[in-house]
Amino acid sequence: MGIGKGKTDYLLSLIREGKQMTLGQQLRLTAYLSVPAIMAQISSIAMQYIDASMVGSLGANAAASIGLVSTTTWLFWGVCAAAAMGFSVQVAHRIGAGDFVEAKKILRQAVTATLVFSSLLAVGGICISGMLPLWLGGDEAIWNDSSLYFRIFALFLPALQLNFLAGGMLRCSGNMRVPAMLNIMMCLLDVVFNFFLIFPTRHVEWFGVVFTAPGAGLGVKGAILGTVLAELVTAGGMMWYLCRRSPMLKFVGERGSFLPKRETLRKSFRISLPMGFEHMAICGAQIATTVVVAPLGIVAIAANSFAIIAESLCYMPGYGISEAATTLVGQSLGANRIRLLRRFANITVWSGMLIMGVMGALIYVAAPQIIGVMTPVEEIRTLGIEILRIEAFAEPMFAASIVAYGVFVGVGNTFVPSLMNFGSIWGVRLTLAAWLAPTMGLRGVWLAMCIELCFRGVIFLARLWGSNWIYKLRINR
Repeated sequence: MGIGKGKTDYLLSLIREGKQMTLGQQLRLTAYLSVPAIMAQISSIAMQYIDASMVGSLGANAAASIGLVSTTTWLFWGVCAAAAMGFSVQVAHRIGAGDFVEAKKILRQAVTATLVFSSLLAVGGICISGMLPLWLGGDEAIWNDSSLYFRIFALFLPALQLNFLAGGMLRCSGNMRVPAMLNIMMCLLDVVFNFFLIFPTRHVEWFGVVFTAPGAGLGVKGAILGTVLAELVTAGGMMWYLCRRSPMLKFVGERGSFLPKRETLRKSFRISLPMGFEHMAICGAQIATTVVVAPLGIVAIAANSFAIIAESLCYMPGYGISEAATTLVGQSLGANRIRLLRRFANITVWSGMLIMGVMGALIYVAAPQIIGVMTPVEEIRTLGIEILRIEAFAEPMFAASIVAYGVFVGVGNTFVPSLMNFGSIWGVRLTLAAWLAPTMGLRGVWLAMCIELCFRGVIFLARLWGSNWIYKLRINR
């Protein structure tokens, strides 16, 4: 870890100091930042995979109760992530310019602003939790579990927010390893907590040895408690490292105000607001998709939920590379190195398309095993395998849109890309899903998703390879 960290720090210093970088150095730096970020993303979705697998063993109703509100939890996650990113991008620009003092000032303000925001969001989530399953059109048999799951999730949103903020700040400073390690720890903690909270006390056999495992037998409630407790522990560790150990951002021996300033908030809103609205629009469309899927029955809801989680294993590498792109592009912009910025944009986008293309092929082949782990119900497994294989064909172009979006976030250009995401998912995906679902069922919904993701990739590549946004950067600098 020490050697890799030293190489990463050295290569990032070349950006700040304005020194020339060879193509090999650019590729190595992209890899050094991407691999830990991909690990963190995969561990995050693995936690959902674990929850789904453990709860799926309890039956279709338990699985559907979580699947029904999954898109709404992603909505809240996305809004919290957008709030954190508005400050993280500013810190990346300051670090790229070598101004660590100002970077720390922005961090202090971010802690206060995001905690207030996430607390208000938590109150809103708790207030709507009772009616949410009804609004989503779920079967009455799963209302109570769905409502309780979402209420507990909302209660712990401030911890999730601190996790996003600390992880984003560390990644924008070039430290991908600590967030990756802590997210892997969170995944392991989730397994442990779930093991004791979901199931009742029972006899377990491991490697031929039978023993009695204590358990709370909380079912769906135990799944969300395991998740939020793991997030809480991880958020504490992430904030401790950020504030006490980070070479660029630690507060040790320094004093400063945590009161947000108008200019910092203004810049944060300019970056975060389009991202927040985009997340709301996309998740709103996903919720609308849930409403389309819900009347298809509990089997369709459960299969849809499992396939979404399984597909996430495929596109999480894209989001990891996107985070690396945001860091590389953000620091290059802060150092006023526009040509290097464009090189990193192209390297990260092509890397994402290649890796997610390979992942798509693996997901297609391994679909029976991936879905089979999450549910023993044959109807759910069969349908989940079919729809997951439809989606596998869209992964390279999905990667293009994910990583290109990370590039635009790195330069603080989020308005037009957010509109592109909004228009694509509402104008293409939902229209096609509404048209195909009555005749093709859940398969039609996922075919619509595949077509839309390919379209979205095309328009993001067109914008990335156009010259207008680069030209505006040169003018603004």
